[in-house]
Amino acid sequence: MSKPLSSVDALSRLVADLASPRDRAARIGANALIVALWLWLYRSVFDYLAIIFSREDFRTNQLVLISVIALIAIQVRKERVQPHLDAAPRPFFPALFLALVGSLLYLVVERFFDINTLSASLFGLASYGLLGLWMEPRRWRQGFPATLLIVGVLPFGDHIQTFVGYPVRILTASIVRDGLNAAGISSVGVDTILVFENGISQVDSPCSGIKSLWTGALFLIAATWIERRPLNLRWLLIALVMAGLLLTMNLARVGTLVVVGQVMGLTLAAEMLHVPLGVLGFIAACAVAVVLLRLEQPMASDIDRAPVALARPAWLLPVLAVAIFAMGLVYAPRPQTGLESSPNWDFPRELAAQPMPLTPDEVAWFTRDGALSADRWRFVWRGVTGSMILITSTTWRAQHRPERCFEVYGLTLNDSRTYLIAPDFPVRLVSLGDRRGQGVLSATYWFQSVDRTTDDYGARMWADLSPQRARWVLVSILFDRERDPQAPDVQALYAALHATVARTLGGVARSPE
Repeated sequence: MSKPLSSVDALSRLVADLASPRDRAARIGANALIVALWLWLYRSVFDYLAIIFSREDFRTNQLVLISVIALIAIQVRKERVQPHLDAAPRPFFPALFLALVGSLLYLVVERFFDINTLSASLFGLASYGLLGLWMEPRRWRQGFPATLLIVGVLPFGDHIQTFVGYPVRILTASIVRDGLNAAGISSVGVDTILVFENGISQVDSPCSGIKSLWTGALFLIAATWIERRPLNLRWLLIALVMAGLLLTMNLARVGTLVVVGQVMGLTLAAEMLHVPLGVLGFIAACAVAVVLLRLEQPMASDIDRAPVALARPAWLLPVLAVAIFAMGLVYAPRPQTGLESSPNWDFPRELAAQPMPLTPDEVAWFTRDGALSADRWRFVWRGVTGSMILITSTTWRAQHRPERCFEVYGLTLNDSRTYLIAPDFPVRLVSLGDRRGQGVLSATYWFQSVDRTTDDYGARMWADLSPQRARWVLVSILFDRERDPQAPDVQALYAALHATVARTLGGVARSPE
């Protein structure tokens, strides 16, 4: 049974029906102008979105996007939403606030931070705010979780793993160590737990540690939208409970793996338990979240109310056009500085290194992200051959996770794990293959400052929180074939390069032997 229309809505529809085709075409053209100005304002975002939704290394995000779009299409068809392209905007304050404040934050992020994922998130949220000026307020509120789903498709899982993963892994390892100490097992330290857990973790496992927070957040938002539950303080408490359960399940998983693999010596059993424990913990946390969510009252009472009538003032559309155009003129990306001259890398005589020039695209890439220098060589060391690149920077942005770079150049990522050359010298060992499966290559990388060496990208990023940023060097080595990291010549190469970087940064050199 149809709902009765308010007098304002009835009058608006009558005027729309009596309007001439010329007037309707003018309104459609005006709306199209707003859309064109909006896309022009956010023009810098689309190159990043094209990368995310086209490259193979973001396949998980692409599959999630397809699922979200299918879910939205089903819901839109069920509710029989019919857009009116000739409708005029209405001054709905929450939507207008989201559109304008989101756009202003976007300008700030682009100018001072240049974080692509954050800019794309603001584009999605602000665009939904703009769309809300043409929607009924209740429908706009009901559709907000769908917008969060679309924004959540961006690679937040990797960013959470990078930004939050490092301190949480340290905390998890400390709790597991203290628990083992309480149980009378004092031989397992924090570093041992971190290296062991990294060693048995499968690359890009969707339910390993912190990454489950991203997947769990998408699940909770989707369940909220489907169940028509409101986004309020109780919902936030449910989200916090779910996050706590996911972290607790991960703590139990790590503790179990360390006991089975490190204490009992059953490494193979620990590898077999890794994924099942993660999946079971994730399912349990999601089940609890759904139960708590269904205890909330649905938004049925709000749906049954008559639509809120808002006036459509003639001044709103030109004001929107002027505001968006002004923000587009103000837009300024973060300034770029050119690469400095390369340091004097004092390689040992035994290392024959031949410079390999960077491509113009690579130079532009490093310049845009603030690298101080980037140097690449072909090398020969005691019969060991390959290529290496040393990137010097005072900002983490210029020192990307090398696994991504290897995939960009057409290699497949088979495995990535921590390996200790010395107690204070961890490196990341990467196993690579070509797309035809005809060969296996080895790669190694680490991040090094004057007083610290780490293989953890998250640790490198957190180091930039210091008031005085240090100069760091990313050392990335790609061997021409598979190499055993325990081979004496390979370990000597690592030590020689580590000593070279230490001398260049002004630290204490490590002996290459």
